Amino acid sequence: MKIIVNPLVESLPELLQRPVMDHAALQTVVQAVLDAVRTGGDKAVASYTKQFDGVDIDNLQVSTSEINEATLSLAPALKEAILLAAKNIRCFHEAQVNGPVSIETMPGVRCWRKTVGIDKVGLYIPGGSAPLFSTVLMLGIPAVIAGCKEIILCTPPSKDGLVHPAILYAASVVGVTSIYKIGGVQAIAAMAYGTETVPQVYKIFGPGNQYVTAAKQLVQQSGVAIDMPAGPSEVCVLADETCNPAFVASDLLSQAEHGPDSQVLLVSTSSIVVDQINDALASQLAVLPRKNIAQQALENSTAIVVDSMERAIFIVNSYAAEHLIIACKNDEVIGEQITNGGSVFLGNYSPESVGDYASGTNHTLPTSGYARAYSGVSVDSFVKKITYQKLTPAGLQAIGAAVETMAAAEGLDAHKNAITIRLQTL
Repeated sequence: MKIIVNPLVESLPELLQRPVMDHAALQTVVQAVLDAVRTGGDKAVASYTKQFDGVDIDNLQVSTSEINEATLSLAPALKEAILLAAKNIRCFHEAQVNGPVSIETMPGVRCWRKTVGIDKVGLYIPGGSAPLFSTVLMLGIPAVIAGCKEIILCTPPSKDGLVHPAILYAASVVGVTSIYKIGGVQAIAAMAYGTETVPQVYKIFGPGNQYVTAAKQLVQQSGVAIDMPAGPSEVCVLADETCNPAFVASDLLSQAEHGPDSQVLLVSTSSIVVDQINDALASQLAVLPRKNIAQQALENSTAIVVDSMERAIFIVNSYAAEHLIIACKNDEVIGEQITNGGSVFLGNYSPESVGDYASGTNHTLPTSGYARAYSGVSVDSFVKKITYQKLTPAGLQAIGAAVETMAAAEGLDAHKNAITIRLQTL
């Protein structure tokens, strides 16, 4: 990790820059795949699956027998862990459900709002170097709670043409409607436009690499909603002299191992602590099975040392991390000052890993600084809220003159007349 001490404010945008690809070249490549699937359907999907994943797929949809075999093959301990995580995630997300809100804004004018699940949603589950079955829980559970009628899931097949059994088991636990062996940009295209096999959905959810993120953003331009721009994973750790350096190093590595394009940021008020964390990084990295991937991510990462907690908090809010760990004294007080962040982990015993898997909060979060304006996935992400109003004759008489005046001032006479013609009958 590069170490920067007391950087100037004007240098922060460059220091906090995420590693990115050439956007123009990226969009050109992604758009070509989207267009091919839009016109070529299943045949194009199969062709790209062979090209990118090295797999010939005869049947894109996962069969019931494959799901049953996956369930039988999975270790009992892993199934128990998945069930425990599902219970906590369901508990946290069920608490987010709100009843209808009805209010009389003035006598005879009643307004209310109804929450309705999005009919058809698509879940993208990465499955390349790490099959993220935990993401199935994070997306499938709130979709079911929201009342979505059709929940389809796309995930890349392994070299043997099968889907990882833990992904299939998690999908069966949460109640996914159908599963398809499709990954990458072609999966986003299939869900966005529909194919002979894959139904078109109204909204697409799920994290992915820069290609998947670009695909989601491009299909959004054609009218398909997405959850958020959720690209390569990232973590920021804010640490002072009370942190445990080994703990912090493990948290940094837990994100760095996701992929070479992941990023970790360390912000500290102590240069001694940063040196201790660097030593712990070296020793822990040496024994990681994915050490080559983590090492590449660390090369794109930075440690910033500042002389006050106020400056540290300013930098953390400027970065707007997907995951933020506050390993400091008075962690909750500091946490209250965080305005930009996807999910916050307070104290030395709240590793980001628990949020990734089983504490109950959702791990599908905004990356690349989008936490300045986006929230993580929740039950609200899977619903739309429809407003209603009903007026009595007395209510229309009370509000009518104001509406007529406003419509006339905007030069919209038909709007005014819709009121006037009714008032004349009363």
